[in-house]
Amino acid sequence: MRGRAYGGSRLVLAGIMAVVGLVGYCGSRQKNPITGRVQAIALNPQQEVALGLRTAPQMAGKFGGEERDPAIQARVKAVGEKLVRSSAAAGTPYKFQFTALADARTINAFALPGGPIFITRGLLDRLTNEAQLAGVLGHEIGHVVGRHSAEKLAQSKLGQTLVGAVGVATSDRGRGSLGQMAAAMVNQMVQLRYSREDELQSDTLGVRFMSDAGYDPRALVDVMEILAKAGAGRQSEFTSSHPNPGNRTQVIQQEIAVRFPGGVPASLTTGPPLATGGAASARSN
Repeated sequence: MRGRAYGGSRLVLAGIMAVVGLVGYCGSRQKNPITGRVQAIALNPQQEVALGLRTAPQMAGKFGGEERDPAIQARVKAVGEKLVRSSAAAGTPYKFQFTALADARTINAFALPGGPIFITRGLLDRLTNEAQLAGVLGHEIGHVVGRHSAEKLAQSKLGQTLVGAVGVATSDRGRGSLGQMAAAMVNQMVQLRYSREDELQSDTLGVRFMSDAGYDPRALVDVMEILAKAGAGRQSEFTSSHPNPGNRTQVIQQEIAVRFPGGVPASLTTGPPLATGGAASARSN
């Protein structure tokens, strides 16, 4: 009887933990003023900024540190700041910073919560014009203002709570390890990096931000082609941190058509070529 009572209390405690986690998760839901999307957010904007700034040096170190060529750094910074200044991102509380990383082998770009945005030399060297760079940075700005990382942190917090609940419920029954493994698998699924919706939203925001800054948004289609060719390489990490839902190019083209039903204006340009290199041919207006 005592064993049954103890087992019952464990189930009750596990249930309480799960309910508290779910209630906390659902209670953190709020509407994003830029995207209109309702999200469960674990952090406020100030906490996102603090987290991003704290994490930035460690993340940069994983990709060879900052690029030492001041001209490349200045170019990335100038394009990034132009995108922010010309778009809705300027009205957010985020502290945007744009940094080129020295890793010439890895093809990647990523954003941290609160505003730090990075692009590796490996990806930069495959871009041919400033509009393509604007497309990459605009996409990453989209992840920041879309609060995608903060949303994943909220999901991670829920997952950790559920892992603990399963551990309590299965302890002392000979199934504790199995229960923890199953819960860990569920938690891993919950914590998928960027969802299909996140990626498509950042692509559409990228079109919006780069065209607001005067760049031809069709350059983002060129970027997708560059990434598709680079995807077969071992050092391409962009597709692992930015899962390709399979129709990103189509969605980008649809967004361009919606934004410019009469065709892309001639005033939107690809900008000057990038001096770092480039594997694709620039689009001419």
